[in-house]
Amino acid sequence: MESLLEHLERFSEVLAVSRTSHVSSWDPATVRRALQWARYLRHIYRRFGRCARIRTALEQRLQNQWKQEGDSGPAPAPGLVNFQALEHCDHLLSLRLLANRALGDAAFRYLLQQLFPGPGVLDAEEETLQDSLALLARRQAAVHLLHLNGYRENPVLQEDSLMKTQAELLLERLQEVGEGESQGPGRFLSSLWERVPQNNFLKVIAAALLLPPSSPWSQEGELEQGSPRTPGEGGQQLLHWLLGKSEVITAFCHILPAGLLTSVAGRHPELSRVYLGLLTNWGGHLHYDLQKGIWIGTESQDVPWEELFTRFQSLCQAPPPLKDEVLTALKSRKAQDGDFEVPGLSIWTDLLLALGSSA
Repeated sequence: MESLLEHLERFSEVLAVSRTSHVSSWDPATVRRALQWARYLRHIYRRFGRCARIRTALEQRLQNQWKQEGDSGPAPAPGLVNFQALEHCDHLLSLRLLANRALGDAAFRYLLQQLFPGPGVLDAEEETLQDSLALLARRQAAVHLLHLNGYRENPVLQEDSLMKTQAELLLERLQEVGEGESQGPGRFLSSLWERVPQNNFLKVIAAALLLPPSSPWSQEGELEQGSPRTPGEGGQQLLHWLLGKSEVITAFCHILPAGLLTSVAGRHPELSRVYLGLLTNWGGHLHYDLQKGIWIGTESQDVPWEELFTRFQSLCQAPPPLKDEVLTALKSRKAQDGDFEVPGLSIWTDLLLALGSSA
């Protein structure tokens, strides 16, 4: 046990240094020793990970050691917070060194040789390291891109290559989460909703739902509206989460542009029904102002007539069956109100008259 704690203490120091300019003095031998420490700790995790009694006792000792270090000196390096973290020591170290420009050329080349030894027979651990490193890099890139694009605007989402890349990464990550990780797709998406710029995340969701369902990562498909299609597994998980979150779906239908929502609704009938239901609900909150001769809301959050008309107009310009469903819903609402033909008595009558005159 004391030997393990000594290795842990040394590796905690190595992790802390790996993010600083001190790695400029590292040579290939130093990188080799650091990776050996990391792999030793990973071996400890694999050896005792399935033995509940030994693992519990060992983890308690490790936690006590980390607490003592935190009380008497610098806090342990981020990433080593529990016994589970020992499984990824080599991944964490490799990512930090790859991202540190202070690492010397010789040490950097040695690290690359260890990670990507080229053609030949690889043992299981080396192959796992490469695969896991690539996976961690993709995850970091996905979150970074979701943050990055929150500060740039492209009015035509279908032509935004960065947005499409984010959508592809999101679907790929959902696929990985759905293949056995303890964190389900729903929890993962909810965590993103809380962490990244929400307006941008809504655009990424829309872009993901517009990707070709047969191959979400195909370079040939274009983001365009068309006949309803069945999304791939990642798209299904994304759509299920979106429709199950009232706050998110309301923001999705209220914030995104009318044309974009029409494209998404044309692809996904389940979403089109929810979108249409929200529009009719918003319309029901407006009342007619006789003095001004317009439909207005009573609350500041009510959707104005102009926006409501623009969204219905976009939906009515969509190809069937979406257009037919929207007109049928409007006519049904008009009939429920008394089937008036005179303006100012029913918002549904006025919407149909306005849509007819704009056709």
